[in-house]
Amino acid sequence: MEAQLQELKTQALEKIAEASTVKELNDVRVAYLGKKGPITDLLKGMGKLPAEERPKMGALVNVVREEVTTQLEARMVLLEEEAINAKLQSETIDITLPGRPVKTGNAHPLTRVVEEIEDLFISMGYEVAEGPEVEKDYYNFEALNLPKGHPARDMQDSFYITEDVLLRTHTSPVQARTMEAKGGEPIKIICPGKVYRRDSDDATHSHQFTQIEGLVIGEDIRMSDLKGTLSVFAKKMFGDDREIRLRPSFFPFTEPSVEMDISCFKCGGSGCNVCKKTGWIEILGAGMVHPNVLEMAGYDSKRLTGFAFGMGPERIAMLKYGVEDIRHFYTNDVRFLSQFQRTEL
Repeated sequence: MEAQLQELKTQALEKIAEASTVKELNDVRVAYLGKKGPITDLLKGMGKLPAEERPKMGALVNVVREEVTTQLEARMVLLEEEAINAKLQSETIDITLPGRPVKTGNAHPLTRVVEEIEDLFISMGYEVAEGPEVEKDYYNFEALNLPKGHPARDMQDSFYITEDVLLRTHTSPVQARTMEAKGGEPIKIICPGKVYRRDSDDATHSHQFTQIEGLVIGEDIRMSDLKGTLSVFAKKMFGDDREIRLRPSFFPFTEPSVEMDISCFKCGGSGCNVCKKTGWIEILGAGMVHPNVLEMAGYDSKRLTGFAFGMGPERIAMLKYGVEDIRHFYTNDVRFLSQFQRTEL
């Protein structure tokens, strides 16, 4: 049995040395040290030996098994390292190759203008208010001093869904809803959002566009407060050297009403194609909130006053970025959008 044991040891060590993969080495381990392997069989056959020979043979079998196990483990470490190195070699990345450019998106110019206006007015203590785009006729017109049949409704040709429901023609309904909800308390809000009118789409008109309106109500609110607020807005959006002028106008929900112009940022007032040789550019409409609007919303018009203004971000963006056709904002042409880099934000 001793000679047989030495023969098994020699064979096992040769097989271990010949194994070239982890799988082959595992096969050798199972073949010689597994439950059905010859070395295990020898251990099971120890009971057939005379009692005096069992200790000696047991010791020999354990020595052979430990030596085979040690060689298996050493060979396994070597083969695993070789396998890892081979895999790393096959997956080597050539860092000299040029990188693949990553295309990044840009903020839409309208989004930039709206966010810039929001940031300005938030810094002045305003809150941002929102409301539904599908609106009731009452909030869109009647609560703003435009009763049914009022001729000024023709200024805003509307998309009606039913007799009393329409797509809002301005964001003023948000003001009406906010005043109603506040129940006579002071207000300082801006209302950005989409609005809809039955306009024919061309270079300067769209049936869907964006509007931002502002509303301030409180004690002793005067026209001078409105003028100061709009002056800060103009300088922030178009430069510190901008001047403003207010011209008399008419809006049913404000009295008095004004149109605001800014001095031309291109020619400085001397006259050019941007300002149509006048030196001034019309930007927005504004005025003091009409007492009827305050009263309908539950405000005491003798104690509280307010001002309101409304502007179109599309027009501001067109002037700010030199865009000549409003339709560029809605066609999603990446060639147009890629001109507005993130660094301008």
